[in-house]
Amino acid sequence: MTTRPHRNFYGRIKGKTLKDSQRTYLAEDLADLSPGPVSWDDNPERTPLDLDALFDGKPAWLEVGFGGGEHLVHQAAQNPDVGIIGAEPYINGVAMLLGKIRRAGVTNLAVHPGDARDLMDVLPPASIARAFLLYPDPWPKARHHRRRFVTPEHLAPLARVMKPGAMLRVATDIPDYVRQTLEEVPKQGFDWTAETAADWRIPWDDWLSTRYEQKALREGRTPHYLTFVRRG
Repeated sequence: MTTRPHRNFYGRIKGKTLKDSQRTYLAEDLADLSPGPVSWDDNPERTPLDLDALFDGKPAWLEVGFGGGEHLVHQAAQNPDVGIIGAEPYINGVAMLLGKIRRAGVTNLAVHPGDARDLMDVLPPASIARAFLLYPDPWPKARHHRRRFVTPEHLAPLARVMKPGAMLRVATDIPDYVRQTLEEVPKQGFDWTAETAADWRIPWDDWLSTRYEQKALREGRTPHYLTFVRRG
């Protein structure tokens, strides 16, 4: 049996009381959207997920920390020829996503309501063609920077599951998060694609501005859009 690692988790799991409709979504929809056995209790041997079976052979994308799910559903609707897995431990965000999925009628999504590290354990090597890290928790205090996603603990397994040539998109409004991202992501086998300042100041052509970005703009912070390509 694979030894279960000790992993500290930082951040919210649950917020305000869920609405009746949100509890209904969780009860009726979440299980059917599972990508397969992810948790250590359900998959102690860490057997890789069968993404070809899950998405009928379509390319697989991954969004880490999808917040309220608006970008995830937008990408699924715009790209019916891919399958997208979203990972998010905040159950209120998961419930919001499920409502959006119902309203949009998209069927090419899978949802892991938990730690992305557990999911990446069981994703096959070189199986993800595109990944998104959008407005991740900034952990602004210096002593908390090790909690950020852009650390080896998270980036090394992400690099393992991404295909050579796969794209990683990172959006953040925190300048120091940009600094750490540009320092740490290339160390894990990624190249930053920017050639001019406009490449990180202008959003992607298929971008849907999230509620987190709108909050940042209202509060006078500048979004940054970073694109990396997995070497291989």
